[in-house]
Amino acid sequence: MSNARVLVAGASIAGPALAHWLRRRGADVTVVERAPELRPGGQAVDARGVAREVVRRMGLDEAVRAARTDTAGAYIVDADGQVLETFRADDDGGDGFIAEIEILRGDLSRVLYEDTHDGVEYVFGDRIAELGQDADGVDVVLAGGDRRRFDLVIGADGLHSSLRAMVFGPRERFVRHLGRMMAFYTVPNEFGLDRWLIDYQEAETGRSAGLRPIQDATRAMAMFSFLSDASEIDYRDVPAQKRLLRDQTAGLGWLAPRILAHLDDTPDFYLDQVAQVVMDRWSSGRVGLLGDAAFCSSPLSGAGTGLALVGAYLLAGELAAAGWDAEKGFAAYEQRMRPFVEANQEIGRLHARSLDVSRSDALGPEEWDMDLIDRAINGLELPDYA
Repeated sequence: MSNARVLVAGASIAGPALAHWLRRRGADVTVVERAPELRPGGQAVDARGVAREVVRRMGLDEAVRAARTDTAGAYIVDADGQVLETFRADDDGGDGFIAEIEILRGDLSRVLYEDTHDGVEYVFGDRIAELGQDADGVDVVLAGGDRRRFDLVIGADGLHSSLRAMVFGPRERFVRHLGRMMAFYTVPNEFGLDRWLIDYQEAETGRSAGLRPIQDATRAMAMFSFLSDASEIDYRDVPAQKRLLRDQTAGLGWLAPRILAHLDDTPDFYLDQVAQVVMDRWSSGRVGLLGDAAFCSSPLSGAGTGLALVGAYLLAGELAAAGWDAEKGFAAYEQRMRPFVEANQEIGRLHARSLDVSRSDALGPEEWDMDLIDRAINGLELPDYA
């Protein structure tokens, strides 16, 4: 098959990254995104180890570095703001607690979109409403009424993937809640933040609050985390999410009350469960999954973006190497990718345990398996696809 026609659902990070590599392999790519435009803000995401090499191979190292937060390091503080621990961005060769390349999710999404939009068709404000496949292709109906046929369809539409639910089954089969929720939103930088992330952790309740620098020095990114079994909160009901955050952070010390005072004025509030996606396989016929839709490792792994970037490189490369044969390409992609995913998901689970004050088996920093950490960062050899 030449000029394979590929539909990608999702225009955050995994989708545009895949579009980059598919286009370079000769495919005709369409990306459909439910949101009316690129979504700004979000948590800071990292490119460590092998993911940093993927960025270099994309030719985007300079653009990504220009958009990064340029965080110098992190301070762990007590309720009075006194520094308890310090981490620097150059620790562990730039792959430590604060990565050398840290960039807001929305900023990385913009870099990837600007890199691909001239050669890729983007359809915003629409979604896949119906899908049917046969031996030769996939018939797709978009919610806006457009009907098209593709050779392959890839779901890169995140933790709450609609395509995954449509093809593989309900989310309850695959999403594993890790007992915590996290929230992010920008606030005015009235706190004197200057290139250093500040994190306050309330050990007795398992709650935390933090501020991180962003490129716009007049603003900062607020971060909250708390234990919760509220896995069924509607991730599209923002007022309900804000009420939940206020309820769960009541009485939290440090600067938390001042940060929460800006909750109703922020333009980019985000809250969701800390969860993983665990699946026996990431493809069904001519439909495959990528990124959080297939193998979310949770924000606590620090690797969701890295998995998306590496997965995009491998998926496009293996499909093209298989002559766009779906069965062979998807199988080869999964064989290469799964051990890397499993190492990063284990990191996420261990981190969740370490933050859960109700557990007696939480690991201290000195008990972490350094071999596991290295496998999660560098434990995959990238093929040199022709």
